[in-house]
Amino acid sequence: MQLVYILICRWINPPITVTQIGSLIGGYGLKRDYVSYDEMSPHIKLAVMAAEDQLFPDHDGFDIKAIKKAMKYNKKHPTKTRGASTISQQTAKNVFLWQHGGYFRKGLEVYFTFMIEKVWNKKIILQTYLNVAEMGPGIFGIQAAAKAYFNKDAKNLTRQEAAMIASCLPNPKKFSVKPLSRYVSMRSALLMRQMNNLEPDPDIQELLK
Repeated sequence: MQLVYILICRWINPPITVTQIGSLIGGYGLKRDYVSYDEMSPHIKLAVMAAEDQLFPDHDGFDIKAIKKAMKYNKKHPTKTRGASTISQQTAKNVFLWQHGGYFRKGLEVYFTFMIEKVWNKKIILQTYLNVAEMGPGIFGIQAAAKAYFNKDAKNLTRQEAAMIASCLPNPKKFSVKPLSRYVSMRSALLMRQMNNLEPDPDIQELLK
């Protein structure tokens, strides 16, 4: 049954996710408007890769080196946790699972990440991620975020606007794009430099098309 739904989501955006249902129940509402890959600015594709997963074109769903670093850090700092989820893992979680949930959910996340890496391709994964990720309280997907924050379509986002939206992704309910939080302001400036460094890579260029 899971395989059938994974195959369906290769061609059709998920009708609703557990996180979106949680947003409605929690009183945040649900703003979303799925768009195709071509209707997304290349700047936002680059920005989320620079912010969340710079090895996205190259790995098979998991960044083993980052996972080991995160485990080492978390062992030394039990009161602080550092994640190492790739865009593929976040997409699997956002589409098929729920937020939080410990080792049980993590185990399911590994399975769904493996499956979407086999059944989908990198562009489909990135498109789905950009359509379902929460980018503000009750705001899901890059089209809804572009409309809410800058009153424009996702395909027209500038480099700076894309960097600002990508900067809120670690905690979109806490880090605000509008009004602009200090964290987003500072991180987006750093992120734009990372985007400049990442952009010339041929594999990245292929995903920006």
